[in-house]
Amino acid sequence: MPDNIRSISAMEILDSRGNPTLRVWVTLDDGTIGSASVPSGASTGRFEAHELRDGDKSRYGGKGVLTAARNVSDVISPRLRGLDVSHQAEIDRAMIELDGTPNKSRLGANAIVGVSMAVARTAAIAAGQPLYRWLGGETACRLPVPMMNVINGGSHADNSLDFQEYMIVPHGAPSFAEALRYGVETFQALKAILKARGFRTAVGDEGGFAPDLDSNEAACALIVAAIRATGLRPGTDVAIALDPAASAFEIDGGYDLKRTKAGRKTSSEMTALYAGWLDSYPIVSLEDGLGDDDWAGFQAHTAALGNRVQIVGDDIFVTNTQFITRGIQEHSANAALIKLNQIGTVSETIEAIDMCRTAGWNYVISHRSGETEDPFIADFTVAMGGGQIKTGSLCRSERIAKYNRLLEIERELGLRGVFSSPFFK
Repeated sequence: MPDNIRSISAMEILDSRGNPTLRVWVTLDDGTIGSASVPSGASTGRFEAHELRDGDKSRYGGKGVLTAARNVSDVISPRLRGLDVSHQAEIDRAMIELDGTPNKSRLGANAIVGVSMAVARTAAIAAGQPLYRWLGGETACRLPVPMMNVINGGSHADNSLDFQEYMIVPHGAPSFAEALRYGVETFQALKAILKARGFRTAVGDEGGFAPDLDSNEAACALIVAAIRATGLRPGTDVAIALDPAASAFEIDGGYDLKRTKAGRKTSSEMTALYAGWLDSYPIVSLEDGLGDDDWAGFQAHTAALGNRVQIVGDDIFVTNTQFITRGIQEHSANAALIKLNQIGTVSETIEAIDMCRTAGWNYVISHRSGETEDPFIADFTVAMGGGQIKTGSLCRSERIAKYNRLLEIERELGLRGVFSSPFFK
């Protein structure tokens, strides 16, 4: 059959941090070829699927992925040869069984997710459909509200901020194209404000500025000033989303805000800190405000703040239905961050999203800090219809590639396209 897999291959390429990652190709019997490139995270949850690195210190400091590439061509390809490329769930299940470990550590989650993504794209090409329609069907028409990282700290920058990401959310725009314009203009206004106040305008891993500020809260004040400088309305047109990535500063059951010298805090004190910020700034989403094992803290955190803001779990859930199930049962959040390489296959990622939908939770499709120019998640976000994407700042080509792809999708959808805020205005 022409849609059967003939071969699968992979090679070592570089991600946006200059670290090795994989690009995977799937070739069908009729010669159709599709490919995908694999992202990599710096701020990772402890329970993520295992990214296989060579460990050979003589190459890339041990970060090479030649072993994972060989696993694709020598182990995975023979197993999948002859399977119908359109049978995504069957193919993903076969790789999970072939690996045989709970966290995909034998073959490598980077090898498996690369194949899974490339299979989906190749199937779409073979069907003559754009990827978003192949995965989401004819009803896939919702463009996402972007969360745009404009100030970096934590693991993503070498500066004074404890918190990892401060994002702008142009949810009041009438279209994705206008949302992108709102974001770009705010980003440029922020750059001008930083320069005028004597702060550096170098950027971190995800393209946000990385100034040395006196406090974590000062970043929010700068963002509000930037929104106002464009003539847009804080909160109504452009809001703020936060990702403190608290696991990075969780120590011995508490939270040590070393960089800003703000001292050590308990879970309840962190929640009180965020509550104060909600009173002062137009924040609509709070991700990983506590650590990845602070389940009791997250439950209290959501009870206190969940009716005021989207509470997103990333490191605590790692796109894993086992942890999302617990979160739903314990009311630990009201939204989940979704990352394909956290769990390792397209099918398992969709299962996690379906679980969020059933529970009435929001879900945010996300990039990683080590990205490639592959815009897979742009199509995937539209296919899943959740209305939110987190894919970095308004500079660096690996981030802009996703925004440009969404512009293309919006143009292709025309009047069928929908852009609507998932937040209260």
